[in-house]
Amino acid sequence: MYTIAIDLGGTVVKIGLLSDGEIVDCVRLPSRLALGLALNLPKIKEAIDRLLAAWRIDVAALRCIGLAFPGLVDPIHNRVISTNEKYDDACSISLDKWAWENWEVPFCMDNDARLAVAGEWWQGAARGKNVVMMTIGTGIGTGVVIDGRLLYGQHFQAGSLGGHFVLDYKGRRCSCGNKGCVEALSSSFFLPTIIREHALLSESFKRDADIYDFKRIFRLAQEDALLIRNECMDIWASAIITYIHAYDPEVVILGGGILKSQEVIIPYISKRVDELAWCPSGKVPVVPAILGDDAALFGLEYFMVKQQQNERICI
Repeated sequence: MYTIAIDLGGTVVKIGLLSDGEIVDCVRLPSRLALGLALNLPKIKEAIDRLLAAWRIDVAALRCIGLAFPGLVDPIHNRVISTNEKYDDACSISLDKWAWENWEVPFCMDNDARLAVAGEWWQGAARGKNVVMMTIGTGIGTGVVIDGRLLYGQHFQAGSLGGHFVLDYKGRRCSCGNKGCVEALSSSFFLPTIIREHALLSESFKRDADIYDFKRIFRLAQEDALLIRNECMDIWASAIITYIHAYDPEVVILGGGILKSQEVIIPYISKRVDELAWCPSGKVPVVPAILGDDAALFGLEYFMVKQQQNERICI
């Protein structure tokens, strides 16, 4: 049996064909985020059909089609509850109906960071452990597994809002409406604003704010870039310390495109966490995701298998 796993990212949409815990093939599309979800669905359908045709797979061999969504999701009723300037039309779209009308297969969905931690729990850096995963990309997401179960809470928010933990209540307003969120202080989405508003950066650096991303920031050795780099890492470390105090994990996993600079990030953050986290029973290691950008795809396959075993929201 095969599964189709769609990871709806802010920059790239990944569409994976998986079977028995392996990615058979994967297609990447530009997200066209500004168009919303409805206008992206035809391109996603075309990519799925091409995958099935290329591997000569009949839809009868499909277990399910699943979606990792960057917002709050009700995985019981397969609907998007709330968005945050990403695919804001998704709440009004019946994705169950879309999957059935096109392929006559079941559909499932969940929050993208929650599915990423499920993938790392199943196949990656946290097999069988209590874990918090922090994904750093366009935004900042988190997922939590405690005592073998994904954390959901009463309204499917638990464990997913680590990017909106408040670190500075007087800080920059976030896209969620709050002030001083981790995401507002240190995400790719806010990076140009962070640079332009920084009091200690040179005017020439600020003028070029829109051309900088974290990949470029981590490559540069000049003073302005190092200042932004280190301040963002300090914020990520502070967030991780808060997650450790809140969830008491055995391990913290860092994921997302930012981990291409893990040789700088992991030692820096580990040192800060070791120094400042209140962990009398032992230090909590901070490690990179093993599955990289594909963690949510693996999480979706595991989620689909468990769903068909009537274990929809547990691991």
